[in-house]
Amino acid sequence: MEHDVLIGMEVHVQLNTKSKLFCSCPTKATEPNTAICPTCLGHPGSKPVLNATALEWATKLALALGCTIAPHVVFSRKTYFYPDLVKNFQITQYEEPLGSNGQILLDNKQLVRIKRLHVEEDPGALIHEAGGTLIDYNRSGIPLCEIVTEPDLHSPSEAREFMKKLLSVVSYLGIFDQDTCVIKADANVSIKERNFQRVELKNITGFKEIERALQYEIKRQKEQEVKRETRGWNAEKEVSYSLRDKESEEDYGYIVEPDLPIFEISHDWVKQIQKTIPELSEQRAARWVSMWKIDETDARIIAADLDVAVLFEAIAKTADPVLSSRWVRREVLRLLNDQRKELKETSFDAESLAELFTLLSEKKITDRVGQRLIEQLAQRKFSVASHVKEQNLGMVADEGTLKKECEDAIAQNPKAVEDYKKGEEKSLQFLIGQVMRATKGKASPQVIRELMLKIIT
Repeated sequence: MEHDVLIGMEVHVQLNTKSKLFCSCPTKATEPNTAICPTCLGHPGSKPVLNATALEWATKLALALGCTIAPHVVFSRKTYFYPDLVKNFQITQYEEPLGSNGQILLDNKQLVRIKRLHVEEDPGALIHEAGGTLIDYNRSGIPLCEIVTEPDLHSPSEAREFMKKLLSVVSYLGIFDQDTCVIKADANVSIKERNFQRVELKNITGFKEIERALQYEIKRQKEQEVKRETRGWNAEKEVSYSLRDKESEEDYGYIVEPDLPIFEISHDWVKQIQKTIPELSEQRAARWVSMWKIDETDARIIAADLDVAVLFEAIAKTADPVLSSRWVRREVLRLLNDQRKELKETSFDAESLAELFTLLSEKKITDRVGQRLIEQLAQRKFSVASHVKEQNLGMVADEGTLKKECEDAIAQNPKAVEDYKKGEEKSLQFLIGQVMRATKGKASPQVIRELMLKIIT
């Protein structure tokens, strides 16, 4: 099937190592140009030494993505002249990547092929300020994994989902820290109307920005003439802009890095790393569906975030898994999204949430009360059962009390009753809402509905 839009991604994932890729400088520094040495500054006579942990973690990621591991690792010099590249070349892999022929499967069953995964060093960082540009070489030499896909994505939303799934994998593997590490993407975009003339968008940070940048670029290509070029993305103005004509690989003048040996990779070493790969999100979700019979979509969404997955699994050991999965997905994740917080920035804990979900499953509190308690548990930890008792939040179940409230609502709103009898369903919902308000949300809407219908009819 032919697609009108082709998108390929080149994603750079920073590995959360303590030291840089080819020297012992720390990867974290508070002041500019303090985590530097002759090697990462490219001083004459300095020699690179490979960080074994970085190679191991890159191999772990390649295996987790289903890549074939190369029998040896060869590093090359990629030559280009830019202020953030103090050596005038970047040590990367060209001739043979560490991993190749992997894949990520999207929720719509679209297969995104991983063409190559290789290891390289990051250049420095340019800080543009009024009156000039500053350079911070602390990032020079930071270990990166570059993941290059085939043009298998066909929409900005698919590109964003791909990035989320990749982030889930690196988080589960423990090789990436969302608080300190950086993940950036270049996107190659082409459309059918322009004979698939490829344009590259450089250095987009943030999954929302990736989607926005691609939406803009696809629209631009449909409206303007397109040439093969590299473009930047201005997030503030929400436009792409021309940087330069697109380079070819020959322009970089690759040569094999003379100061590093060829590293042989044994099958036994690869097998040892394979054993360290944990259960990933898709596998965890499938296990939940099989073991607890929860909804597949709920399972997949919860498992995508490692911290939320661990929390849910602890909750499900003592509370009903099906009900818990619905509440974690619809309420816990909604609250995190609305407040733009990570789970660790809240006070949520498995014990309190399990206590809350058990009260809900036993119909001792209403959903409305449960929603209010979820919001409070995000702010502080407390005993839910004790709080419900102290604040008299338990569900009103006495039929006599509820019947009187229903009769009062009917008596006070005769027009709503008349409108319902004429076929307006929303009028009945209005009456139910009046009773819910009178009981402060502590009655079951279903019970109120049944009582209302008995009285009205």
